[in-house]
Amino acid sequence: MTLEQLRIFVAVAERQHVTQAARALNLAQSAASAAVAALEDRYQTALFNRVGRGITLTEAGRLFLAEAKAVLARADMAERALAELSGLQRGQLRVQASQTIASYWLPRHLVAFRDRHPGVDLDLTIGNTAQVAAAVLDGTADLGFVEGAVDSPDLSAHQVALDQLVVVVAPHHPWAFRETVAPADLHETPWIMREQGSGTRSAFLAALADLGVDTARLRIALELPSNEAVRAAVEAGGGAAALSASVASGSIEVGLLHPVPLALAPRAFTLVRHADRGLSRAASAFLDEMGRRDLA
Repeated sequence: MTLEQLRIFVAVAERQHVTQAARALNLAQSAASAAVAALEDRYQTALFNRVGRGITLTEAGRLFLAEAKAVLARADMAERALAELSGLQRGQLRVQASQTIASYWLPRHLVAFRDRHPGVDLDLTIGNTAQVAAAVLDGTADLGFVEGAVDSPDLSAHQVALDQLVVVVAPHHPWAFRETVAPADLHETPWIMREQGSGTRSAFLAALADLGVDTARLRIALELPSNEAVRAAVEAGGGAAALSASVASGSIEVGLLHPVPLALAPRAFTLVRHADRGLSRAASAFLDEMGRRDLA
């Protein structure tokens, strides 16, 4: 049974006339008659009573008409849904991002996308770099944005922005007003760190290693699960920490934190996508909205 057979049957049933139905569907009368006959033969059920040159629905035909109309209505809805999806009138975009990106960099891009495509549902989940990579791998996220390095042959990574890490301390910390802090001095103070798997943590430790610092000797006093918790712990005098300039700037401006004069190389904000899985229209449109059509 095909949708075309159903359409012909409904047209004939509504008009009680094969020729008129064929004309309405722009078909030859023989094609319309053959479609109805094929349904009746396949299921060994008479759908029409043929009296002279006229036809009427049998009881089976009357019951089948309601079902055929319902199927065609659902098919029409499905066709319209695909048309809307292709035009991004509907759809879903699942994004997972690490904390700094999700809180400080990504929102303006999400707002711009929503303004252009209000019918697309946006689903943003926050996780550390390891969690974002896992979500993209298992397909629960269409796009991932991370601060740390991702090492998987099944993922492709593309730099989309740069971020500056700064080392900060509380105003009463011995480093607060020093003009220089040498890499060798970094073992003097306790450190507040994000959890294992955090992009901020991995980027900071990699930057220190580039400066020749033995990161295994750092005194890690606390490991905390969010940028805000790390910032608050440093403000309370718990030690030093490396934070994104976006996270620390407000506290620096009001004097709750002081930046330490230690130059760290900028880190990349990285788009992560599955290397073999095609992007949805919504995901491609989001990259286009970001100005990265080359990645769509």
